[in-house]
Amino acid sequence: MDPERIRKQFERIGRFRILVIGRANAGKTTILQRVCNTTDLPEVFDGEGNKLDTECPNNWCQRGCHDIRNEFVFRSNKGFVFHDSCGFEAGSEGEFNKMKEFVVECSSTPKLDKRIHAIWFCIPMDAYERPITAAEERFFNECDTGSVPVIVLLTKADCLNLLALEKLRDEGHNMKGAKARAGDVEKTLLMDIQDYIGEQLYQCNFPPKSYLPLAKMNEVESADQCTKLIMCTSDALDTIALQRLLISTQQTNMSINIKYALKQ
Repeated sequence: MDPERIRKQFERIGRFRILVIGRANAGKTTILQRVCNTTDLPEVFDGEGNKLDTECPNNWCQRGCHDIRNEFVFRSNKGFVFHDSCGFEAGSEGEFNKMKEFVVECSSTPKLDKRIHAIWFCIPMDAYERPITAAEERFFNECDTGSVPVIVLLTKADCLNLLALEKLRDEGHNMKGAKARAGDVEKTLLMDIQDYIGEQLYQCNFPPKSYLPLAKMNEVESADQCTKLIMCTSDALDTIALQRLLISTQQTNMSINIKYALKQ
């Protein structure tokens, strides 16, 4: 593609827009804060860009306290615009229909600055006994996102460490031996769960494009996880202009810019 054409498209798109989906306590808020390199809560704007006076609670990304069309922007990085799925995962028919309408509209609107560019679908690994619920199956069976990639984020993957320890202890290992082996068992458990999720969602009408485990996102030093998330999202995008926009917007790790440049 011609560089000048890419630049003009880049300018028309404006900011990188992400829809975040996931049940309560899936770690969504923490992920967005880490990506935007902040511990602050976001500012809230309506669909027309007007700032809302409503105070954003700590669990804003879990309780569906707003309209899905509202925009969440962190002061630390205003290049990202986030939308929250507003609780359809709890089984609300009305919220599901609103979410589906929003996805269809914002994945194909001719207004480039209003399009969603990626969807992060969070599935927490602390719910490993039932990682796929009716809400996940319904989304991937009924929501055609078009060219907008859906990346399944296996959040809280480090929770599997405790499961690994329990498994090893049940096999007769003492605590010291269990801790020494827990890392390898944890990786195996994660692979098994990811394979199971992948098999289940592959059978759906509109399966996700990518999967990415995320661990220890609640720790300050989580830049490596953020780097993986940005690179995974970039690889899922279908245009160079969107890839460049995402890479230039992120501020958690400048080495990503170098990695991206070397890939081109």
